[in-house]
Amino acid sequence: MKQMQLQNYIAGQWVAGTGTQTELTDAITGELIATTSSGGLDFGAMLKYGRETGGPPLRKMTFPERGRMLKALAMYLMERKEEFYQVSYRTGATKADSWVDIEGGIGNVFANASLRRALGNMPFYVDGEAIRTSKNGSFIGHHIMVPKEGVAVHINAFNFPIWGMLEKCAVNWMAGVPAVVKPATVTSYLTEAMVKAIIESKILPEGALQLIVGSAGDLLDHVESQDVVTFTGSASTGRKLKVHPRIIAESVPFNMEADSLNSIVLAPDAVPGTPEFDLFVKEVGREMTLKCGQRCTGVRRIMVPERLVEDVQQAISKRLAGTVIGDPRAEGVRMGSLVGMAQREEVRANLNELLKGSELVYGDPKSVEVTGADAKKGAFMGPILLRNDKPWKNLQSHEVEAFGPVSTLMPYKDLDDAIALSKLGKGSLVATIATNDEQAAQQFVWGAASHHGRMLVLNRDMAKENTGHGSPLATLVHGGPGRAGGGEEMGGKRGVMHYLQRTAIQGSPSMITALTQQYQQGARYHITEKHPFRLHYEELHIGDTLITEKHLVTLQNIEDFAELSGDKFYAHMDANSLEGTVFTGRVAHGYFILSRAAGLFVDPPKGPVLLNYGIEECRFLKPVYPGSTIQVKFTCREKLDQEKRPKTEDSPKGADVARGIVKWLVDVVDETGETVALATILTMVRKLDQN
Repeated sequence: MKQMQLQNYIAGQWVAGTGTQTELTDAITGELIATTSSGGLDFGAMLKYGRETGGPPLRKMTFPERGRMLKALAMYLMERKEEFYQVSYRTGATKADSWVDIEGGIGNVFANASLRRALGNMPFYVDGEAIRTSKNGSFIGHHIMVPKEGVAVHINAFNFPIWGMLEKCAVNWMAGVPAVVKPATVTSYLTEAMVKAIIESKILPEGALQLIVGSAGDLLDHVESQDVVTFTGSASTGRKLKVHPRIIAESVPFNMEADSLNSIVLAPDAVPGTPEFDLFVKEVGREMTLKCGQRCTGVRRIMVPERLVEDVQQAISKRLAGTVIGDPRAEGVRMGSLVGMAQREEVRANLNELLKGSELVYGDPKSVEVTGADAKKGAFMGPILLRNDKPWKNLQSHEVEAFGPVSTLMPYKDLDDAIALSKLGKGSLVATIATNDEQAAQQFVWGAASHHGRMLVLNRDMAKENTGHGSPLATLVHGGPGRAGGGEEMGGKRGVMHYLQRTAIQGSPSMITALTQQYQQGARYHITEKHPFRLHYEELHIGDTLITEKHLVTLQNIEDFAELSGDKFYAHMDANSLEGTVFTGRVAHGYFILSRAAGLFVDPPKGPVLLNYGIEECRFLKPVYPGSTIQVKFTCREKLDQEKRPKTEDSPKGADVARGIVKWLVDVVDETGETVALATILTMVRKLDQN
């Protein structure tokens, strides 16, 4: 990688910043990589471009369309991943470190792309169920969530130049909102490389992504109420941004994910010789050395029973002693460097503060032996283990973070003491407990969850598939209370919701059906000339309905169903056992009612319906006794598009059939017109267009 000037991507153009340039150096060799600046840029125009150019095409897309866009982008980036690895090594990251950043970030895009199957078939999301707000049901309420008409402004940390961007952008793109990304300057050359690939792909609409390499300048002076600002980094910087006058004046949503003093706890049962003890030591060693300890989720406080402090200290020290430090490209190296000399000095300064209340038991902050590199030229620092024997007196361990390969070992008296110590961090992203004792896990998790965003129980049962203490997952929320920022990221659908406006809607069932494109009970419906099962996916419309013939429920039906199903529950079979129950006589099985309903609405011959996809919900609302009649109102409730899968060697015959999923409301009524059973079933329906 030759020296260059990094460029900002603004309003569809790559632009070099003017004025004073910041020099970016190789964390391993100290060589100059690039210079960068954001001077001379019009940040107000940048945000306006995102809102007016990037926003409209994203908002018009449906969730399935956005999901397919993200999937295509993830596949494109994965094909080019090796070029990002070559750049990543210069940040001091090893192959394993870079894997988390690069493939972890791309994997996050894949994970969010898969949400297209769970968010509906519209550009907006219909949240929850309808709410009845009147006696007779003619006036109801619901909630929809529509894309905000602003820009997602992401101010990211230096430690994950790719993952930090993609884990946020994947979510706002899925929601239909464009992004402006401002990575930390020191590693922005890696972010720029990824953004160039994204822009070159032409997969995203123009304006969906813009990049600032350099200072954020007066960027926040131009945010508006429809924008969203996210921040990842130090708690002190985050607090300053959170109270920015413009953010307060415009009530701009602000999500903060800050570095925190995360804990790992060895439970009393996890003594030397148990799998949990070994897993604990391995996890601590990995957390201290992965990314050279530069992770917001990194273990900073190691809590162990008083009697096991010496055993743990020796085991961790032994493991750390086997860590080979040096150039990430050199054979055998397992730990690289910090991102730069300035970061190393900051870690050393905070280490000096920690040493006021702890003793150094492993490592040397001023000297390190490296492989394939010059320790004097690179930002190297070996793992440092401290020990604080009086954690309730020496509070530095709970107040100061050295954002590098530094952790502090401390004793606890019992699990209640460990819980209380973990809370001294005043809010953390994650805590781990190593235990095979379910009661110990319950005590710790239930007791400490209020102060943590995520909690991991580490034991032998999940060891092989465990992703580790420091690994947030796209499908789970990432964030934490208090010092950790009070924010929340990722979390599957939960993450997408941060970029959507939830709006309550009120009206008649027919009007709410029109607004949500989901049939609401009590709305107007349309009797189709053909049986609905004879219609292809495109021919079906929300509200298309079949009113079936009636069926007289008999005692013989109950006897036959009990014999066939094996369900001989007393309420169905023994009239003498009904005293004290809600039943006045032998009652039909709920599942018989549903099964017989299917017999009433199913059209037997082969047609567009390919298969029954399942039951989403089912409720039995009123007893059905022999002599009652049942009838079904069978209504097209919602349609969900599915992309056509190409044929492959592994795909079964017919996997390439163009189809969609149709949700049907099954409303079973008795002779009085009252609903006795209500269900939503799903069918897979062939499309007319098979091209």
